Amino acid sequence: MKPGLNAIMGATGSGKSSFLDVLAARKDPAGLTGEVLIDGAHQPPNFKCLSGYVVQDDVVMGTLTVRENFTFSAALRLPASVSQEEKDQKVNRLIQELGLGRVADSKVGTQLIRGISGGERKRTNIGMELIIDPPVLFLDEPTTGLDASTANSVLLLLKRMANSGRTIILSIHQPRYSIYRLLDSLTLLVNGKQVYHGPAPSALEYFSDIGYTCEPHNNPADFFLDIINGDSTAVTLSNMDKDDNPDSDTVSLSRRGIEDKLVEEYRNCHYYKQTKAELERIIQGKESTTVTRTSRTITYNTGFLTQFRWVLKRTFRNLMLNPQTSVAQLAVTVFLALVVGAIFFDVKEDPSGMQNRFGALFFITVNQCFSSLSSAELFISERKLFIHEYISGYYRVSVYFLSKILSDIITLRTIPAIVFSCVAYFMVGFKPTVGAFFVFMFTVALVAYTGTAMALAISADQTVVAIANIFMTIACVFMMIFAGLLVNLPSIVSWLSWLKYLSIPRYGLGALLANEFTGLDICPEVNNTTRPPGCTGEDFLDEQGVDYSTWGLWQNHLALSVMTIAFLTIAYLKLRFIRKFT
Repeated sequence: MKPGLNAIMGATGSGKSSFLDVLAARKDPAGLTGEVLIDGAHQPPNFKCLSGYVVQDDVVMGTLTVRENFTFSAALRLPASVSQEEKDQKVNRLIQELGLGRVADSKVGTQLIRGISGGERKRTNIGMELIIDPPVLFLDEPTTGLDASTANSVLLLLKRMANSGRTIILSIHQPRYSIYRLLDSLTLLVNGKQVYHGPAPSALEYFSDIGYTCEPHNNPADFFLDIINGDSTAVTLSNMDKDDNPDSDTVSLSRRGIEDKLVEEYRNCHYYKQTKAELERIIQGKESTTVTRTSRTITYNTGFLTQFRWVLKRTFRNLMLNPQTSVAQLAVTVFLALVVGAIFFDVKEDPSGMQNRFGALFFITVNQCFSSLSSAELFISERKLFIHEYISGYYRVSVYFLSKILSDIITLRTIPAIVFSCVAYFMVGFKPTVGAFFVFMFTVALVAYTGTAMALAISADQTVVAIANIFMTIACVFMMIFAGLLVNLPSIVSWLSWLKYLSIPRYGLGALLANEFTGLDICPEVNNTTRPPGCTGEDFLDEQGVDYSTWGLWQNHLALSVMTIAFLTIAYLKLRFIRKFT
């Protein structure tokens, strides 16, 4: 693959993307044999961080503008020795080169935010990789999803880059002629086997020499695919003439025959011999041509704190600019707080008030658990973006994990918990003391943190939100059973009673009950000497098996904290060892 525009072409499923991933060091090395050489030398372990790779699906933060995305890439991928002024100049120059000046300060766009066009998105993706000025640029089907004119403009841009001495390698499915004539080198694949590798302009002449002539005005790319699929060959035509309804076995047999013939013809042609001779010259003088599995190393141009500052800033900005996650979450919280406050409004200090207090606290605890399930998509929604940026050397896993956790806990858990407590606590009429209010607020927030941590631990390695939601809903339902309302915990049989120690709502409800019912008197008019049992909050807590001592209250918070740390550790380990290579 020389400097220029090198295309890998083939039918769907022929192995174009897999071959491209192998060359770009983004394929799992397990099971691979052979070696990829860069200028005759071994491929460096961190090659994927030195080269550019534009994936088929757009992986760019849609809530940010084009300029902000480029600035983010420049801040993390350029060395710390490059000044901020130089980085800004590079970003501005790149925007002009890519023809993105008109939309430089427009948001890229999401499902909810209208953004730039498809061609501009593709150029933005290319620009994210060009920030480091890579000597080699890989693109996986850059024309997918674009109309013919936009695809042509993207390839013209790549051709200008190739003319400046950059090696560009791209997989492409079925380009039109105006795109095909821009190509310098062409590699044709059939089921993972090469049937041509040589100059693109000479490909038609090569196929003509082996008996496949392209009709006038036919697109060469269409012609090659027809040959590969066995749709325009003499064999298939003769079969169709003999039998108007050939069975599938005959067709597949003829296709296998064509495939074998194409591979054999290529291995006998001078292009193959020329390539093989060049490879032999390259490896001549090397100690050994057999190489062990290439290690995959990721290197970073910036330190932990720089990465953390930029990723955290982008994560917060993304949350603030995404109304679905920020405004909606707060609105739902206020609505639920008003509903709880209206249903249990101004509870009385009597037996019915006792029941209402218990019911309100149970509802609040369970609501916090189920509200935390929204964090399931925290990693799933950005999975492709995270994997691409991580293996390209943008940031460490720990940086991304901490940024997402902090942004989610502060904006979507802490603030809603404070708002919910301020609205519901006083509407219901819980214990009117400052200490009790802040213990209530702290407990509600801590339950939300633990529920969020559990959701992240379950969903960190999932690819579909629906599957993660099923697992989390099942876990929450079982935890809810052992919370203390639906079943009296002291009465549970011994071989099942241990499950209560795994219940998040149980700890949250236990802390809220101890906080609210301690010191509560529902029979103030009855003489202390003749007072029946059940008149005090302590009597009720004894009946429910709740420890209301100081340690009894705070052991619930300790348990929730330990569970939060354990779940977050599981989530981090899942994210750390997630499969990042295809």
